[in-house]
Amino acid sequence: MLGADDVLDPPPRRVLVAGTAGVGKTTTARRIAQAVGAPHTEIDALYHGPGWTVRPTFAQDVDAFTAAPAWITEWQYRSVRALLVDRADTLVWLDLPKPVAFWRLLRRTVRRRLRRIELWNGNVEPPLWTVVTRREHILRWGIATRNETRKRVAALADSTPHLRVVRLRSQRDVERFVHRLLAGTE
Repeated sequence: MLGADDVLDPPPRRVLVAGTAGVGKTTTARRIAQAVGAPHTEIDALYHGPGWTVRPTFAQDVDAFTAAPAWITEWQYRSVRALLVDRADTLVWLDLPKPVAFWRLLRRTVRRRLRRIELWNGNVEPPLWTVVTRREHILRWGIATRNETRKRVAALADSTPHLRVVRLRSQRDVERFVHRLLAGTE
C-alpha cells in the first residue's frame, strides 16, 4: 500500500475514494477531481431516488461515467463495486481514526437534519431519534461497517495488481496527498 508521500506514476485518472461513512469521501473526491482535472460523480446522487429508493438506472449510470478516460467517485454500493475496481487505476482509502470518523459523521448528520438539507432527489436525514429504532440509521451503519471497509480494502490491495491503493490515516495525510496531486499538474 502507498501513502500520502508516495509518487503516483502515471498520475491517477480514474480514482475511487473509500472509507467508512462520514470520513469525508465526497469532499476528498471533489478535491482530487479538481487537483487532477477530472470530473467527479457523486455516486450517492446516482443511487438514491425519491423516498430513499434505489434509482432503476443506477448500474447503467455507473457503467456510463466509468467508461470515460478520467473520473473520480466514491467506492460504495455492492452492486457496482467490482465494476468500479475493474475500471479504476487508484483507490484512495480514508482510514481515519475511529473517534475522528464518528465525530465527523455525527456532526454531519446532526447538521443535515437540523437544517433539513436536501441530500439527493428530495431526501433528507431522518429524525435523530430514529438512531435508536432503525438499524440502517447512518450513525449505526457507520459504526457497524467500519471493519467491513477495512477488510474489503485490504483484500483489494492483495488481489488487484492494477489498482494502486493509497492509505491516508489522518487529515494531514489527506492534505499532503491532495497538495502533491496539485503540484503534479502544474
